[in-house]
Amino acid sequence: MQNALADEYRRLSRDTTTHQPLAYLRLRRAIRNVIQHRDIEPGQTLPSERDLSQALGLSRVTVRKAIAGLVEEGLLTQRHGAGTFVAERIVKPMSRLTSFTEDLRARGLHPRSEFFERSVGEVTPEESMALNLSPGVLVVRLHRVRYAEDEPLAIERSVVPASVLPDPHEVHDSLYEALEHHNCRPVRALQRLRAVLLGARQARLLHVTTGSAGLHIERRGFLDDGRVVEFTTSWYRGDIYDFVAELQTD
Repeated sequence: MQNALADEYRRLSRDTTTHQPLAYLRLRRAIRNVIQHRDIEPGQTLPSERDLSQALGLSRVTVRKAIAGLVEEGLLTQRHGAGTFVAERIVKPMSRLTSFTEDLRARGLHPRSEFFERSVGEVTPEESMALNLSPGVLVVRLHRVRYAEDEPLAIERSVVPASVLPDPHEVHDSLYEALEHHNCRPVRALQRLRAVLLGARQARLLHVTTGSAGLHIERRGFLDDGRVVEFTTSWYRGDIYDFVAELQTD
């Protein structure tokens, strides 16, 4: 893996089209790329700071800074006295607004969706309150199971104003990519999480037993002008996903 990482780092250093002058950012991208290409598998140990420093001709401070950013993103985990590992569970930092598709691609996994519903209809009272819409306004509804490869990870129901996404069939995997195509990707979000026990239908769709631990998440995504552009309700498998928040004192 160290050879693959060194080769990728040198390739990025030579690439004039995507050249990044800061060494720690080049190394961060190189590590991300080898994980995406599955040159290193979940659970494997990253070479030590000393080994990476010597192999790449970088200072240990630079290596440490590159790794710290990927730990913050949830792509790597660190265990005291054991080293740095590619995360086995999917660690989702709550400080970053990224899509399900982006999170999985960053880990070298192939995201896909199985849709139950892709429709347009009048907003319901609950949707109207969540999206700050008037009665009678049209919305797009997307109801699906989200997969990594062939493993179901989450059930997701999203509602978006039809004024920003008129055709639900524009969404193949990433809702945010479709919204970005219309210059309406959320720039911030409010998210509410709570622990739940998955019911029979949810458990069947997620290939777990009834009563398994899960996470119920509600998200409202906002544009920079304050408009609500997304209302998503999800049920995630608790045996695979970790949501992490960094807390600081004033």
